[in-house]
Amino acid sequence: MSDTEPQAEQAPSTRPHTGRRRNEAAHRAILDAALKLLAESDDTPVTIDAIARAAGVGKQTVYRWWPSKGAVLLDALTDRADQDVSGPDTGALRTDLRAFIAATFDAVQHGTTASALRTLTREAARDPHLAELMQSFIGTRRTALRDLLSRGRERGELAGDADLDLIVDQVYGVFWYRFLLGHGPLDGTVAERLADSLARGSAAV
Repeated sequence: MSDTEPQAEQAPSTRPHTGRRRNEAAHRAILDAALKLLAESDDTPVTIDAIARAAGVGKQTVYRWWPSKGAVLLDALTDRADQDVSGPDTGALRTDLRAFIAATFDAVQHGTTASALRTLTREAARDPHLAELMQSFIGTRRTALRDLLSRGRERGELAGDADLDLIVDQVYGVFWYRFLLGHGPLDGTVAERLADSLARGSAAV
């Protein structure tokens, strides 16, 4: 081959695509920062600027994924709830119900989650948009529990005319009453007793 003959071009080396990883890391950092700031806010409103600074990102990065501060805060709390409280499906209603209620009660024993939830509840009382988002958050948790109960009814473990929404109300009624007012403990023993009572009271005959 002649020295002057052009050599075949080499294929450019393939670089790992890091944009997705950077986006995922920034997204996670924002959610973690929002939850941490909520827990430490001491009833001081959390701002988008504060979230961005704590996450080490620009404010526009936050707005890329969320339209408002409330949306960030609720997404952070929903993300934590999804991690802490799954919808178990062992094939036995009483076992699933015990696990779900116990995980729900246990999640608010962690200081960060409990403080964040209390702060959001206070802020929602004076922020209509945040109140609407809070209702959406509560709705997702209710749906997860209702789906669990529906599976139990389909298996014949609950009466066909069992009022699933009323059962959900009873679970979250105990949760919110004790969580907000400190009327009594939210522990594994209470979760087991509540689950057993609900499963027994609504069982198919």
